[in-house]
Amino acid sequence: MSTAPPALATGASTVPDTTPAPPKAALVPDTVRSVYSQTGSGLFGHILGMAVTTAIYWPHVPHPMLLGWTATFLLIWLARIGLMYGFERAARRDVVDHERWLLLWALGAGFNAATWCLAAVLFYDFGGSFERTALMLIIYSFAIGSVPFMAMQTKLFLVCMTMYFGTMILRSAFHGQPHDLQMAGIWFLLGVCTTSVAWAFRNVFAEMVKHKLQTQELAIKLRGETAAAESAQRLAETANRAKTQFFAAASHDLRQPLHAMGLFAEALRQRNKDEEVVHLVNSINSSVDALEGLFSELLDITKIDTGAVDIEPEHFSMQELFNRIRLHFEPTAFEKGLMLSFRGEQHHALADPVIVERILRNLVSNAIRYTEDGGVLVTCRVRGDQLCLQVWDSGIGIAEKEQVRIFDEFYQTQSGRPLEPHHRKGLGLGLSIVKRLADLMEAPLTLRSRVGHGTVFTLMLPIGRAPRMQRSSIPSKPALGVTLDRRHIVVVEDELAVLEGLQVLLKGWGATVSAFDSVAGVEAWAQTTEAKPDLLIVDYRLPEQLTGIEAIKAMRARFGPDLPAIMVTGSTMTGHEADAAQYNFHLLVKPVVPTKLRAMIAFKLGLRTS
Repeated sequence: MSTAPPALATGASTVPDTTPAPPKAALVPDTVRSVYSQTGSGLFGHILGMAVTTAIYWPHVPHPMLLGWTATFLLIWLARIGLMYGFERAARRDVVDHERWLLLWALGAGFNAATWCLAAVLFYDFGGSFERTALMLIIYSFAIGSVPFMAMQTKLFLVCMTMYFGTMILRSAFHGQPHDLQMAGIWFLLGVCTTSVAWAFRNVFAEMVKHKLQTQELAIKLRGETAAAESAQRLAETANRAKTQFFAAASHDLRQPLHAMGLFAEALRQRNKDEEVVHLVNSINSSVDALEGLFSELLDITKIDTGAVDIEPEHFSMQELFNRIRLHFEPTAFEKGLMLSFRGEQHHALADPVIVERILRNLVSNAIRYTEDGGVLVTCRVRGDQLCLQVWDSGIGIAEKEQVRIFDEFYQTQSGRPLEPHHRKGLGLGLSIVKRLADLMEAPLTLRSRVGHGTVFTLMLPIGRAPRMQRSSIPSKPALGVTLDRRHIVVVEDELAVLEGLQVLLKGWGATVSAFDSVAGVEAWAQTTEAKPDLLIVDYRLPEQLTGIEAIKAMRARFGPDLPAIMVTGSTMTGHEADAAQYNFHLLVKPVVPTKLRAMIAFKLGLRTS
């Protein structure tokens, strides 16, 4: 307690504190805890002072008088000891009446002060100057030592100080010896000094309690704000789940008509060889591909947000990656009169090649889109202990004020001027996806740009090494010419347009098709036929809360576990890969390009015949 005032004084603010002092009732609990926590050391000092006083005055004071005072002192001292332990038991049970315990402590302290006042009255005239000096020092020690205990109890403090100092002033003044009046004056000054110290201590204690109450109030506010923040976080997580569910549902429902459109377009191409019709079909397929790309961007965002993207680093060649990018974008760059160049194909990286290719495709696509003259350069070089992959363009550039927002969702740069119509393409999600994918790989992604001069994006990757076994490059082949003559394919699809499109397309390829729109329908058919189908094509979501997995299990229960199956789904959010591995089927995500469907059918039938 004695060290509190300096600490508070040195930590005080120079700004005036206008906060009102805490009410008296607010000080009582802290006062009670303070006085009882120090009672033990105080009582030890009192019993030691009593023993010293008794020993000093034993030769000079009549023994009955001295023993009577000692016995009275011990009774009060023992009562205060019992009071201290009683408070500790009540505090452990948390049943403390602070006002009552403070009153009991004040009575004990008052009686203790009265015994010292009685000692001054009874013993002052006995003995010589040594005894009187010793008695004055003992009484003054207890007077100044009571300041921390009694400073917050003004009435008790004044009563006890009056007994301590008043008694000594009167005894000194009327003792009748030389310099006794001067001694009385000294006692008066000591009383004034002790009172001023007590007043300062009272102010410090009140300030300390005020800060404690403020801290408690802030803690309550903080708990409230924390609860509000947790509630907001829960709402955000709920909203995020709702967004994910919305995109999953939207993906499934919107991919269905796109899938059917692609099937009908391919069937039309096969039945009509007119060049204009073929051109229109190609345009339809291009539109389907563009819409599928937009859905993929939206779904990529939700996949990343929900942690559905796994990073699988491996050593890979930049040459293979650059070749795929070149084959994909060279026609587009040539059509715009741009030069698409690559440098640094000899290097190897250690990263997820699929993610790196997705990032690079997006950056190159943006570079070509926003460049009207000059070209696009993709470079790879060693920088320190990392590989620096960069995409340069001589396009319109990005204004400095927009560079901080370029990776935000749904944001498209204006570059200080209106964009051309062919620039305003997509939803502004491409760079947001690029940034998120780079963050998933913990690969730094930065950009530098000047309006009218171009932009460079930089991706830093760990340096890799050449794989021991280089992947064999498989030359691309024209569209498969596989015939499905005398092949029997069972289709289970609840979307009527998709079902009709599949029938038309498969029959155009020469297959015999049995089509059903539910699990119950295909089960009933399976019980009435003996002819084993060659292949099963099922949708994932089917009526009555069933899935294509139930259709596959029912058909294999009837025709054997080796029946090949293809699952076609418009949902990309449920992790069908695990189901595919468990139930031995291959997965295609709508909209399915007809050539890809044909290749998958040929693959499945080839497995069966092999």
